Amino acid sequence: MNVLVINSGSSSLKYQLYNMTDESVLAKGLVERIGMDSSILTHKPTGKQEVTEVSEILEHNTAIRKVLACLTDAEHGVISSIDEINAVGHRVVHGGETFKASALVDGDAKSEIRRLFDLAPLHNPAAVMGITATEINMPGVPQAVVFDTAFHQTMPEKAYMYAIPRVLYNKYKVRRYGAHGTSHDFVSKAAAEYLGRPLEDMKIITCHIGNGASVTAVQGGISVDTSMGMTPLEGLMMGTRSGDIDPAVVPYVMNKEELTPGEVNSMLNKHSGLLAISGTSSDMRDIIDGYEKGEPNSTLAFEMYEYRLRKYIGSYAAAMNGVDAIVFTAGVGENASLLREKVLSNLTFLGIELDPEANKVRSGDPRRISTETSKVQALVVPTNEELVIARDTYHLVQGLNS
Repeated sequence: MNVLVINSGSSSLKYQLYNMTDESVLAKGLVERIGMDSSILTHKPTGKQEVTEVSEILEHNTAIRKVLACLTDAEHGVISSIDEINAVGHRVVHGGETFKASALVDGDAKSEIRRLFDLAPLHNPAAVMGITATEINMPGVPQAVVFDTAFHQTMPEKAYMYAIPRVLYNKYKVRRYGAHGTSHDFVSKAAAEYLGRPLEDMKIITCHIGNGASVTAVQGGISVDTSMGMTPLEGLMMGTRSGDIDPAVVPYVMNKEELTPGEVNSMLNKHSGLLAISGTSSDMRDIIDGYEKGEPNSTLAFEMYEYRLRKYIGSYAAAMNGVDAIVFTAGVGENASLLREKVLSNLTFLGIELDPEANKVRSGDPRRISTETSKVQALVVPTNEELVIARDTYHLVQGLNS
């Protein structure tokens, strides 16, 4: 079975085509600048030359059509016909309380995802655009939706409820949902496998650190707490997101600066975090470069970021009454050795012994960065959210056909 995985953004569309017989990637690519006359499609067929096309792509329907044309092209395609795509899996950020697992797409699923637009206004509408465009271009092909929030539906009430009037939960489902669930799920399982230990016996703290970042406490293979909240704004300091702040800051700043709700929301999501403190960049590579040169604002940004990440790791060790492994993943987590070094060297009270040389190694494979005798193991595990989506889609469609 071939499964096409689609991750739709408001102006972008990432894709990977999997052969589920051996879970190999036949092709992958990215459509950027959707809605503009100079959109860019980058197509990477396995074993063939990469192709880049610049053209006008005004909406997702055209983007999907262009992707399918690339996949079936005589020269740089990897299949001879669209009919060779047996299913399509979509990444959806927010599934609310309704979706505790991945699901097949039907009218009810689409309606519920639309109902949740307010909880993920930057992501869920784009996912629906991707689903609709797929229906138009691939009628009759089964589709599945895989949710960032589903893995965290195992959190106990004491972890997901906010200490605000309960009527807000009863009426509007205001609570912690988390995000990056497919990544936290994948790397926690991969870590247990790497260490040769039963996942159900382990306490693991997974750190998905990219431009958006979250930490999850995984006990016995399930999420028991996570740093992102009702939206991806809560928790760690991120590239452009503030993370945790005193809620009173919001009305205070709105009053002083005469900001609208939309403006303060934009401030906290797009103009805060590393970008705000450094004054120059939201990219950790630039921040580390400034830190190593002694630039004051970059130094402060780096130290705030490391400090907050370390605090969350420590709090989740307390929440689970111990920890067996700490896992770093995603762009920053997998590549920023200095950040990992600073975090782990300040967690020695947990019994962590960092292996400095192992920490400097760059690899696409899971690897240990602590000593083998370290009481708590520290690992770097490359994430693969697309593979999780492909697997869930495959199993759902298999069940449909059985």
